[in-house]
Amino acid sequence: MPDLSVVVPVKDERDNIRPLVHRLREALDDAGLDWEAVVVDDGSRDGTYHALEVLADGEPRLRVVRLWQNRGQSAALQAGFDHARGRVVVTMDGDLQNDPADIPRLVAALDGGYDVALGQRANRQDKLLLRKVPSWAANWLIRKVTGVPFKDFGCTLRAMRREVVDGFTLYGERHRFLTAFAVQQGASVVQVPVRHHPRTAGTSKYNLTRTVRVLLDLLTVQFLDRYHARPMHVFGLLGLVLLVGGTTCLLAALGMKYTTGPGLTANPLSLFGALGLVAGGQFLSLGLLGEVLARLYFDGLRQSPYRVREGRNLDAGPRVLAQAG
Repeated sequence: MPDLSVVVPVKDERDNIRPLVHRLREALDDAGLDWEAVVVDDGSRDGTYHALEVLADGEPRLRVVRLWQNRGQSAALQAGFDHARGRVVVTMDGDLQNDPADIPRLVAALDGGYDVALGQRANRQDKLLLRKVPSWAANWLIRKVTGVPFKDFGCTLRAMRREVVDGFTLYGERHRFLTAFAVQQGASVVQVPVRHHPRTAGTSKYNLTRTVRVLLDLLTVQFLDRYHARPMHVFGLLGLVLLVGGTTCLLAALGMKYTTGPGLTANPLSLFGALGLVAGGQFLSLGLLGEVLARLYFDGLRQSPYRVREGRNLDAGPRVLAQAG
């Protein structure tokens, strides 16, 4: 088993694959690290997998996972984590904007007693309005909501101990919050300045709609962090508030009917009361349904968010074998 696994999700990065593997080999061999690279082809259509096949035939430390279809970066990272065997797992993009030469520095930071070493891009080489400004806004929002005080959550170059990685279950767009998840687990995290290069081949998969998704995903992350094991605490509380409010409105409407008026049909409090009772009952039911789903989750009913189509140099198999998707 290697000491270090480098997990690289790629999609339509044919022209970047060969120089990426070359730079990984150069940087990690020079540092004397025992390593493997797990490259996950997330439904590429430009010949990326063929390029990986050719490289894997000559480099047994390159392990290639090909997914049946594009499932997104979270699913691709999870596939890489499941197939990685190292005691330290490094993640990075396949577009050559991350520098493999920074990996030994991140690994050395873990030797200083940290569980996660997160890269912080110095002199970021991205377009100002399309990438930098939305990233600054997203980083500020993530800091405020999660309470994690780092400046660059969007850097995909990071090193993590195996024990931290084993605590992740990635799906949807959860890859954006790996650092926050690690902190929530109790991991110690340090941010290390790393280099950042402009993209020279391929096309960026980033667009402004991802910034909007960050806000929605933050709500999900906070809810799952606080209430995923006790959904009744949030939905049940809302239900009780609505039930109490609805009952109060109905009692007030009844009191007004027999004293000062108006009658029930002409009093808006009657409508508010009925709506409060109905909505309160629905939130209580939703809380109970959430408790049932949480019980199923914790009882082990879990599915992988991806399906592997084929691969190279995967004789040892994945660390997690469930691949129903």
